[in-house]
Amino acid sequence: MLDKFKKIAAQAAINYINNKNINIVGIGTGTTIKYFINMLSDIKNNINGFVSTSISSTIELKKYDFHIYDSNEVDSIDIYFDSADEINNKMEMIKGGGAALTNEKIVSSIANKFICIVDQSKHVNILGKKYPLPIEVIPIAKSYVFKELSKLGGYPKHRKGIITEHGNIILDIYNLNISKPKKLEKYINSITGVVTVGLFANRCADIVITGNYDYTVSIINNTK
Repeated sequence: MLDKFKKIAAQAAINYINNKNINIVGIGTGTTIKYFINMLSDIKNNINGFVSTSISSTIELKKYDFHIYDSNEVDSIDIYFDSADEINNKMEMIKGGGAALTNEKIVSSIANKFICIVDQSKHVNILGKKYPLPIEVIPIAKSYVFKELSKLGGYPKHRKGIITEHGNIILDIYNLNISKPKKLEKYINSITGVVTVGLFANRCADIVITGNYDYTVSIINNTK
C-alpha cells in the first residue's frame, strides 16, 4: 500500500525539477528512489549526469543509459535526491536501512541542495521510535563500539549477513529515542571504529516532498 504514496512523492519530485537544466544530480538508495529513477527517464535530456550512492542505484541508472560520475570527478552536485527511514519536523533524518549510509552522507554533504522524498509513514515527532539507528563500523572495532553504544540506552544489534560496499558491518540501535539528533550524531561519530552514523541532522534535508495517505503531496521548503 505504501508503494502508492512513494510513487506519488517520486512523481512530485520529478515535477519539481522538470523543465530545469541541471548539471549533476546525486541519487540515493531505496524503493522510493528506485521509482524516482524510473521516472527520470522522461526528463533524461535535462540532466548531464549522476553521482550514485550504491551499486543497486547504479544498476538502476544504467538501465536507462544515464551517465554516471564518480564523486571525485565533479566539482559540485546541484541536487541530491534520497529518501529516509524516519524524518522529523526539523528535517533531521535516520537513514541507512539499505546500508549505504556512508556514501549517502558523503554525497549529501557535497550537494548544494538535498531533497528528501518520502511517504507519510516516515514522519515522526522523535527519531528512533519506529526504526533502529544504523551505524557503519570497522569489523575489528565491533565489540568496543557495541559496548559504547550500549551506554546510550538503546539496544545495539549486529545486522547479520550485511557487509557494506566499504567492507564494514552495520550495527543497529533499537528503542533509542533521539531528542537531540545533532549532539548524538557528533558523539557517535567520535567513537573510535565508527565510520559514520545514520543520523542526518547536521546536514539535514533542504526540501521534503511527502506522498500523503489522502493522495496529496506536501512540500516543505527550508531553503533560504
